[in-house]
Amino acid sequence: MRFHDDVAIVTGAGRGIGAAIARQLFLEGCRIVVLDIDESSALACAQSIDPAGHRSLALSCDVSSKDTVARAFLRIAEKFDTVDILVNNAGITQDAMFHKMTLEQWQRVIDVNLTGTFLMTSAVVPLMREKKHGRIINISSTSAYGNVGQANYAATKAGMIGLTKTLAKELGRHNITVNVIEPGVIETGMLKTVPQSIKDGWLSMMPIARMGQPEDIANAVCFFASNESSFITGVELPVCGGFLIV
Repeated sequence: MRFHDDVAIVTGAGRGIGAAIARQLFLEGCRIVVLDIDESSALACAQSIDPAGHRSLALSCDVSSKDTVARAFLRIAEKFDTVDILVNNAGITQDAMFHKMTLEQWQRVIDVNLTGTFLMTSAVVPLMREKKHGRIINISSTSAYGNVGQANYAATKAGMIGLTKTLAKELGRHNITVNVIEPGVIETGMLKTVPQSIKDGWLSMMPIARMGQPEDIANAVCFFASNESSFITGVELPVCGGFLIV
């Protein structure tokens, strides 16, 4: 196994990509903190990967709320005392063409996707600096480079890339690596509302002509979280079947 009781926090881990990340890190030897705004989803994920509950903790957490994040970290400290790995995966979409996008749609996506990443990272960095070790992995998107109807989402995902590179420069001296993964078209519940004709168009442009699976992202996370990547920081890794090269 790659990990030896490292404590990993995964946000937005109740389902989809986040749940796959939590499961893979657990199977590779981590103790897991499953955070999701939906407490029942967080509990279900933790129960599915660790029925005994000795090596996992499931918590409801709105990552956009400083108070909620602070309460979550108190619970994490009570059970595990430390944090070694943070995966900032929580994210939402509220799509609209820009001329129809409301301030509320803009602000809510910013609050969850970008401010949530800031708040979670702010909470773990002091712990990682103290122990001179840490791994932070941010889950961005190929939409960071622009996507029709997603001005708010694209702005947050591009912001995560800039934040990643800045943190990598600031935290490297403390043996903390910070990297960012850019998923492409991944087969999750979020795609269920996308018409098949649009998905077929995406597939026709991809060198690897299949939908990505949540496990594809989980495998990349495990690499960045492990000692195998100890000399890699500030890197963008598209996991998108070649979507960005067409």
